[in-house]
Amino acid sequence: MSNILRHSKMLLGALALAATTATTTPVWAEAESQDPIKITLHDWTGQLITTQIMGEVLIRNGYNVEYVTADYIAQFAGLKTGDLHVAMEIWETTGRDAMDEATATGNVVNLGETGMQAIEEWWYPAYMKERCPGLPNWEALNDCAEAFSTAETAPNGRYLGGPVTWGGYDDERAEALGLEYEVVHAGTDAALFAELESAYQRQAPILLWVYAPHWAPVKFEGEWVDFPAYTAECYSDESWGSNPDAAYDCGKPRGPIWKVAWAGLEDKWPGAHALVSNFNINNDEMGAMVAAVDLEGRSVDDVVGEWMKTNENRWSTWSQ
Repeated sequence: MSNILRHSKMLLGALALAATTATTTPVWAEAESQDPIKITLHDWTGQLITTQIMGEVLIRNGYNVEYVTADYIAQFAGLKTGDLHVAMEIWETTGRDAMDEATATGNVVNLGETGMQAIEEWWYPAYMKERCPGLPNWEALNDCAEAFSTAETAPNGRYLGGPVTWGGYDDERAEALGLEYEVVHAGTDAALFAELESAYQRQAPILLWVYAPHWAPVKFEGEWVDFPAYTAECYSDESWGSNPDAAYDCGKPRGPIWKVAWAGLEDKWPGAHALVSNFNINNDEMGAMVAAVDLEGRSVDDVVGEWMKTNENRWSTWSQ
């Protein structure tokens, strides 16, 4: 089975959880309400894993859980109204603006860091540095645009971004920095990394969105492009940076992956609020679990079940 097809089937299997509501007998606590806690599912493997771990912990503490597929950025509308209750991965790199806007309303609360630290940036395999020796400096990209081109984009280079729903301002970044590149968005997380796999095996030109925690920057030797360092002013003030007429003339922010919730979670389910707040996992753990699903062909259910069994002494303290 091809990597794309295999991953798509696994992803669809995990997303099928969205149609079910899981109920179990309380183990350590009596849930304050039997109404389902609605947790959002997105379209990348790591988020499915963190969400299902959180769901399993809640279930084993006596809560009803409903998984709801939702757009990464648009989910904040549901979190504000209380139609959705918990989102487990808001990346500093791409979701900070939407998170800040939502928490400013008072209807959404930031429940702290997940323990994972995020990098999301333009990335190239090490073999491309031989063809573009000025890298990782972003200013070398235009000198090497043809080296990163395809038949469809030549003489411009090609940058393969993530799905449009991930945000990230890559189209705006390319325009603001005057990059002679066509930004093409992958349809899915699986398609993004299937193309990287194929290009790497053929030593073919590729410049794409790679993020961590993930298996890709571990499995493949390469580097992130070194853009001007992110500042909040870069995104909000056009006069900042090398282009006085455009925002986003810098790299993406780096930092924590956050947990957020509907502001009413603590009043309605105080025990669940504590559990979500105390959730913690690190980059190495997540990278290994994503690799187990994407590279080894294991199911999200299997990988999460193994983590729950191995780490029971750890997650059982999250209620405290």
